[in-house]
Amino acid sequence: MTSQDDRPHDGGRTSPLHDAHAAAGASFTDFAGWQMPVRYSSDLAEHHAVRTAAGLFDLSHMGEIVLIGPEAGDALDYALAGKLSALAIDQAKYSLLLSRAGGIVDDLVVYRTGDDRFMVVANAGNRDVVAEELRERTAPFDVEVYDESDDIALIAVQGPASLSILLATEGFTVEGGDIAERLTALKYYWSVPAEFEGHQVLIARTGYTGEDGFELYLAPDETRTLWDALLEAGTEQGLVPAGLASRDTLRLEAGMPLYGHELGLDTMPASAGLGRVVNLAKDTDFIGRAASEDGPHPDARVLVGLTGQGKRAARAGYPVVAAAADGADEEVGVVTSGALSPTIGVPIAMAYVAPRFARPGTELHVDVRGTRLPFTVTALPFYRRKTDSPRKDG
Repeated sequence: MTSQDDRPHDGGRTSPLHDAHAAAGASFTDFAGWQMPVRYSSDLAEHHAVRTAAGLFDLSHMGEIVLIGPEAGDALDYALAGKLSALAIDQAKYSLLLSRAGGIVDDLVVYRTGDDRFMVVANAGNRDVVAEELRERTAPFDVEVYDESDDIALIAVQGPASLSILLATEGFTVEGGDIAERLTALKYYWSVPAEFEGHQVLIARTGYTGEDGFELYLAPDETRTLWDALLEAGTEQGLVPAGLASRDTLRLEAGMPLYGHELGLDTMPASAGLGRVVNLAKDTDFIGRAASEDGPHPDARVLVGLTGQGKRAARAGYPVVAAAADGADEEVGVVTSGALSPTIGVPIAMAYVAPRFARPGTELHVDVRGTRLPFTVTALPFYRRKTDSPRKDG
């Protein structure tokens, strides 16, 4: 196993799939120090492909930190806001790394891959911070922490045809069973250790688009072979490579927060609608517990959805205003993410607003480059696929 390509390229690191992206005509952008594909054909085409068929994403920039030891579960219970020791083997959970003040250091997905082994998946820009925090927080426990990000690549197949595409891809096997049966029966936020052409791959039914989908973790050296095999098997079913631009509009429609936009050190989980992720019922202490029990200030802004009219989108940083009793405008919040929704066809945004303006149906305005445009507070998510499968609730 060799590590991912960390050679400079236009000022950033490159994924093991960089040549494949370039050959497919991708446009690149810097993301957390990586040169990653932002689009191949068009943002809209890739977005619609995920909603109607499937998209193939390269997420090799994400961080993977592995904890191994007899007290790994207890260590994570102390380090994170959830009760990770309760996970069954092959189960995953969405969780939060909190500061002592209760702010969000990062949002994570944790996989239990063995009795005493867990894999923590961190946002690319927070990889080093998360690894260091986990080392410090778990020092009193019998556990070792390894940053294996350079030895693990990640591909995601997302969309209603994702299962069918995986089943049509030759080369997958699973020990002691039928791979088709295992994948078909795999529940959301569960994983199965498998092989692709004799090489280890962890297949998880997780994602960040609001659609059914799978994320596949494997060695960087094997990534191009799997990428090409998935595209070959999925082309007839509408699979297309998809970049970060469509991933952003997909997660926005699904009401999924993004670190650095909706989440950050100055944000407490309850304000971001993630209070349920903080397990105050567990009988052990964890970093950030006292602050979480106190909760945010009663006047702290809370995250809401906003739906507009016309075609002008509200972008991150735009002020949210309300008409005051004296006829003047009062700034009551700020947009954190916004776009013209490809699926719904109207402007949508997420914003932090004063609690008294957070009720769905409240009429507000967003200052879009000097023009006040009407928006209505809307319950999240904006889009929900037509099944009962859960989303990124963890």
